[in-house]
Amino acid sequence: MKKLTLIGGGGVRAVLFTKSLTLKAEEAGITDLVLHDTDEEQLHIIGQLCKIVIAQSGVNLKLRTTTDIRYALSGADYIVTTIRVGKEMSRYTDEQIALNRGVIGQETTGPAGFSMAIRTIPVLMHYCELAKELAPQAWIFNFSNPSGLVTQALRSAGYDRVIGICDTPSHTKLRMAQAMGVDPKELYVEFFGLNHLSWVSKVIYKGDNILARLKNDASFVAQVEEFKMFDIDLMRTLPYLPNEYLYYYYHREQALDNINRSGMTRGQMIAHNNKDMIAALKETDIAGNPNQALQIYLYYTQKREASYMAIETNSGSKQLAQEGELELPNSLGYAGVMLDYVASLQTGGRSDIVLNVPNAGSIDGLEDDDVVEVSCVVDGNGAKPVKIGEVPENMYLLMKTVKRFERLTVEAVRHQSRELAVEALMVHPLVSSYSLAKVLVDDYMKAYRELLGEWT
Repeated sequence: MKKLTLIGGGGVRAVLFTKSLTLKAEEAGITDLVLHDTDEEQLHIIGQLCKIVIAQSGVNLKLRTTTDIRYALSGADYIVTTIRVGKEMSRYTDEQIALNRGVIGQETTGPAGFSMAIRTIPVLMHYCELAKELAPQAWIFNFSNPSGLVTQALRSAGYDRVIGICDTPSHTKLRMAQAMGVDPKELYVEFFGLNHLSWVSKVIYKGDNILARLKNDASFVAQVEEFKMFDIDLMRTLPYLPNEYLYYYYHREQALDNINRSGMTRGQMIAHNNKDMIAALKETDIAGNPNQALQIYLYYTQKREASYMAIETNSGSKQLAQEGELELPNSLGYAGVMLDYVASLQTGGRSDIVLNVPNAGSIDGLEDDDVVEVSCVVDGNGAKPVKIGEVPENMYLLMKTVKRFERLTVEAVRHQSRELAVEALMVHPLVSSYSLAKVLVDDYMKAYRELLGEWT
């Protein structure tokens, strides 16, 4: 019997997480799921939907919801953290402040990611400290954004059972396999870099590395959502395939112009979408009409997913299906990353998983305790990063600069130092200015004074 606790269990993605869990709960030996959130009303609504998902699955999984963090953590074997300090409107605030200063406003990248991190790190530090007391053997999987930066903070504070997870690499691999018309299990895709700042360095199919052929194949690139927004000439120039978030670096002015011309950031769209979803669910008898409730949830969820990077790339949202035609996906998402890790720990079987873990000699030139996003071999002993070795200089310098930003941000939070905060943002490639960094820090400190307190 194993207990899994989801912190942030009142978030809208908890339903998809629960669906994913039902697909592998028995294999992973998980019998108890506890959803924790500080928003009691939303937790109740989302919890009802999760109960429906479990009931429809037929899996023997006990679900409990609670606002008591000590109860949620006590005796947990696995803990997943997916929180947003300041709730949905904070993402809009983060992004709009950056845009007001002429800088890209994106949840995890640049100033907006910095703002989210400085609010999130202290809260997760508190949860990790409680976990040391109440569930000392638990593995903690951090999905709270910006995942790599937050995981760096927790690891630097000595919480060595924390693993950063992100579903972008696994989704990328699936879409690559789909574009190739092959089984994803036949494909080995190797990633290296930082979270939301990584590259594909190998694509092995039937023993051959076919990366160069894929990278230069315009029809293949156009079929993969994560790649098609990049200029095809850039794709031919780069030695490796880029993570989609590198669009904000490689096409910075285009991304900024697209966001400004759209008149709405994605954060604003998501805030309104989630508000409308919860309002519609409040008006529904969820227990009496479970299918109707799930259709409402799935309709608003697909609206959210259809807008992913659509504003920034000016690609337009995807076509939406109507309520009544929607089904919960049989895909694993970020829950799958965590569950594959858990399964390997328990069975000793090998899994190849992309994780945010200490570098430990994987990428030349980075410190051993720098948290990187890299392909890992996972077995009963945990995760071991593959050896990447030396990487192209341009990529190395970009990683090194962003890692410097992350390290300074962690120190700024630890000391509650405005000076270090300004230095951190000044270092970031999307800011690269002391005067700009200073006003951005002042803007964020003013917007979140109640959450952050006074920094010196």
